[in-house]
Amino acid sequence: MPILVFKTNITDKKEIRKLSPFLKTLEGIIKWNVDLNDEDKILRIVTPNLATAYISSILQQAGYHCLELED
Repeated sequence: MPILVFKTNITDKKEIRKLSPFLKTLEGIIKWNVDLNDEDKILRIVTPNLATAYISSILQQAGYHCLELED
């Protein structure tokens, strides 16, 4: 199953809770998490069919910036 990886500007658990409703509304997300210990505040999304551009637009609507990281 593909894992999409993004560098974000999410800084704390409060912001993760703010983002959660946006991601929960998307069909096709199996699992997601944010690594606040990583300097790039990595967002990982497990999804079989969602495009990175679509996820980026959802994050922007929620007020966050993200950049897809390539393998």
